[in-house]
Amino acid sequence: MSLGHACVDVYQGAVAALVPFFVAERAYSYAAASGVVLAASLLSSVVQPLFGALTDRRPMPWLLPLSALTGGAGVALSGVTDSYALTLAVVAVSGIGVAAYHPEAARAARAASRGSHTAMGWFSLGGNVGFALAPLLVAAVVATGGLDASPLLLVPAIAGAALCAAAVRSTGSRAAVTSRAEASGTDDWRSFLRLSGAIVCRSIVFVGLSAFVSLYVRQRTGGGDVAGTTALFVLYAGGAVGTAAGGRLAERYGRLTVVRRAYTLSVLAVAGVVLVPGPAVYLFVALTSAGLYVPFSLHVTLGQDYLPRRIGTASGVTLGLAVSVGGLAAPAIGALADTTSLRTALIPLIALPALGRLLLTGLREPTPPGPNHHEPSKVTNSSTTPQGRGEPRDQPRRRRTRPTTRQTAPADCCSPSSSIACARKSSTMR
Repeated sequence: MSLGHACVDVYQGAVAALVPFFVAERAYSYAAASGVVLAASLLSSVVQPLFGALTDRRPMPWLLPLSALTGGAGVALSGVTDSYALTLAVVAVSGIGVAAYHPEAARAARAASRGSHTAMGWFSLGGNVGFALAPLLVAAVVATGGLDASPLLLVPAIAGAALCAAAVRSTGSRAAVTSRAEASGTDDWRSFLRLSGAIVCRSIVFVGLSAFVSLYVRQRTGGGDVAGTTALFVLYAGGAVGTAAGGRLAERYGRLTVVRRAYTLSVLAVAGVVLVPGPAVYLFVALTSAGLYVPFSLHVTLGQDYLPRRIGTASGVTLGLAVSVGGLAAPAIGALADTTSLRTALIPLIALPALGRLLLTGLREPTPPGPNHHEPSKVTNSSTTPQGRGEPRDQPRRRRTRPTTRQTAPADCCSPSSSIACARKSSTMR
């Protein structure tokens, strides 16, 4: 599941990675380039909760390989369409494919992980690895062959479809059992909506930086394509580390504590990206990546636990909306950059993690549903051994002897001299 997630999320990262090449080869303005990001995000934001609602009614595992191929096909065609309108159309198709993937994939991953935060972290890590590899993959293909070589970007989609088909076969029965058990619990919509508001703030920051950090770092450092691609790679690669760490930190300190501290870190880190000049910007890009990605998988498990009766909807909003909805704000950032400067356009991003942190204030840790909650493999009780091996204390069992009512003869009847007296006593008792 994690490898398949990586192959699919390559195409979310690929759209942002293609923006500098659209600007260079097709002379797109900032607003036009951000429109490409919007095309990938707009329909995805709308249809992703719809796919989540559909999967709540009925599991649709066949969506996984199909959506992987759809997401790849749109990006692969984006470089060979000379028309701006066609470019927007095929990128939108890619966004729909990615939107269809996430709700069902999150459901299957939850079934496979049995509610473990760490295991869900590994699933989310796969998607972030795909993001991290996207700039390198796009640069390797497009920088050498130009935008006309973009059909080669279909290769990860083919691999992802094969991996998803294999995952569906291996987790099918377990997902069916989990689906029947998901109807327990009470939905806490108020907490879920506040969590979703924080995710929207995180999403705008992430997509805004994804679209423009490459161009911005070129300006700040005076470097070329390599400087910009490196910054985007650091943003995505640091996220892969942050996602893996998020699950382990949550196991130790609690999910909401980790999420709140990550949002606080993001405020300072984004300020450093926008305001600190020179090569030090790479350090703040890495810190921003950690702050944005540590809570990534925790958003998913929190959302699922706030809506235990609507796992698909919760997954579609928290896992997909976390990336796609930020694209709605990208044109506004691009338009502001065209009229002022790119630095001025990025300054508002500093305040958004602070707003997200405020929305998280007062939220309580949800109680995971029993069937999906991660349990230890063996449960001990009061009859277990001190070593906790789960074996009863009286193991191995001893054969119980039935108490006998037979009475032994008195000691004075045991000597030969008193045998006659014993016999007389016996006859008298009879």
